[in-house]
Amino acid sequence: MGPTNGHNGIASKTNGYSKPHVNGSSKSPVLNGVDGLKLKKRDTSIRQVALPGSTLYDDSHVDREEYIRLVIQSLRDVGYIESAATLEAESGYTMETPEVSEFRRCILEADWSNAHAALVRLGATEEDELWDAKFLISQQKYLELLEAGRTTTALQVLRRELARLSTDPDQLHALSSLIMCSNPEDLRQRANWDGASGNSRRQLLLSLQTESMNAFPQVTTAILEVHTDEVWNIAWSHSGNYLASVGRDKTAIIWRVEYDKDPSTRELSPQIILREHMFSVGCVAWSLDDSILLTASENIIKLWNSKTGVCKETLTQHTDVVAALTWLPDNSGFISGGLDRKIIFWDSNGRSVHTWTPCPVRVTDLAVMPDMTRLIVVGMYETSPTVPVGTTTPPEGGPPANAKPSSENRAIVYDLATKEPEMFIPLEGELSSVKVSGDSKYALINRAPASDSEPPSEIHLWDLETERLVKKYVGHKQSRHVIRSCFGGVDGAFIASGSEDGIIYVWHRDSGTLLEALTGHGAGSVNSVAWNPRNERMFASCSDDKTIRIWEAPPSTAAHPNSRIAEYALPELENGKGKGRERWDGYRAGSGSDVGASSIAL
Repeated sequence: MGPTNGHNGIASKTNGYSKPHVNGSSKSPVLNGVDGLKLKKRDTSIRQVALPGSTLYDDSHVDREEYIRLVIQSLRDVGYIESAATLEAESGYTMETPEVSEFRRCILEADWSNAHAALVRLGATEEDELWDAKFLISQQKYLELLEAGRTTTALQVLRRELARLSTDPDQLHALSSLIMCSNPEDLRQRANWDGASGNSRRQLLLSLQTESMNAFPQVTTAILEVHTDEVWNIAWSHSGNYLASVGRDKTAIIWRVEYDKDPSTRELSPQIILREHMFSVGCVAWSLDDSILLTASENIIKLWNSKTGVCKETLTQHTDVVAALTWLPDNSGFISGGLDRKIIFWDSNGRSVHTWTPCPVRVTDLAVMPDMTRLIVVGMYETSPTVPVGTTTPPEGGPPANAKPSSENRAIVYDLATKEPEMFIPLEGELSSVKVSGDSKYALINRAPASDSEPPSEIHLWDLETERLVKKYVGHKQSRHVIRSCFGGVDGAFIASGSEDGIIYVWHRDSGTLLEALTGHGAGSVNSVAWNPRNERMFASCSDDKTIRIWEAPPSTAAHPNSRIAEYALPELENGKGKGRERWDGYRAGSGSDVGASSIAL
């Protein structure tokens, strides 16, 4: 059996079943459409156009909605706000949530009485984030009242709002001194502010966007370098203090990452290196109490004591690559799925409890819903017949005999109790990963085109209650590699994914807007992204460049009319790869041994 982890066991795929790659740039449009001082209400006379089909042209594979959304976003990015609004109204493709639209309206129309409530509805839950944003809003309100000559009301805002929101006496003193300005022009000059009729409200929105992104994990605070080859997969422990990584070098590493400590003082070190693998390692999963780590290398599953590094069990019931491992939410055991069309239930000690075989698809990934009701499996028929229209439940061995041949890939939703399929999601291309939201309502599926004639790579968000596709996320590159995405942030509000161009892409889950394109990894694919379960401002990524990166929000700065967001003052790295790194030049490691770091430097 070869050292590849290929989906089909044939292609020479290099990152847990796939091939090679590059690098890109960053953008962060959180509050869409802030470019424009006045918010003009959308012209309701614009009639929505209903066009047949879903592609741009009859003979095109370009999805119309996806294309139009990109055009709308591009128009906004370069300042054509009204053109973007017109196209949005005509197409019916809404680019932002009602909450974002309402907040933008409050700021641009100076509806200060509702602005704070609209801010909370945007989903800002961190107290520091709310504090700074509220200060900026009250500051704008205060300046506009002074400009309008309403000094008494402005003084009330200073005392009741700004004084409560600021802990900087010098800042408050500077603001209070503006009351003595002789006229509006003097005020604008001394405050370095262009007034209510200028660009100040638009600038406020941009500042609020900056504050929002200040709480967003976009800075590399550590680079972990122990793997000697491509890193294919990562998984956080449920405590959030440990990160497991696996890859092409036939090793699994357990790292200690103190998620709740300052990056400059936290302990961050490889605790155990697990070398007892014959082949490259593609899958990794933690038990719910973090006492056991599962790894899969080709058809072999190993159970490790995560504290000692001792291998407890070696399981060989699969006859082809094990492509998926997931622990059951009640901690009673785990499930594995493989390219041999087997789904096996195991107890927590590694004893086989039940085997579904043959599964209708060669399993490439699977996920159990947190509420333990259903299991979602993604995979491929690979020249097997497809299910005819109107057929909802194919027999256990695969699709009906009267179906037509196809290479169709599918997601199958099973009832976990009865082990019967409840729903089939037809998808084109290769399906490489599936994740389920914390509320068990949504499935996130990565798909890559199986040929040049198919649509480009996309990540699909499926509503499992209504059984429909609710959002597509585009922009990342995936053609021949296994790329794994995830939910992240407060209530899973973000979607993050790696990409074959070496970039990490992050979208807003509900609007589908691309929020960030984070660079820093070297050449090759970013194969997996994992959000820390205990820290909503931290995630990790792993890459073909042999490294793992820890991403966090930059430190906050005091709100001030002329303040700028501070950057981490971390030493520059070699080869221009970024800022801030834990470098491990020497360590003591054997099979299952503890590791001592000889050099730690931030």
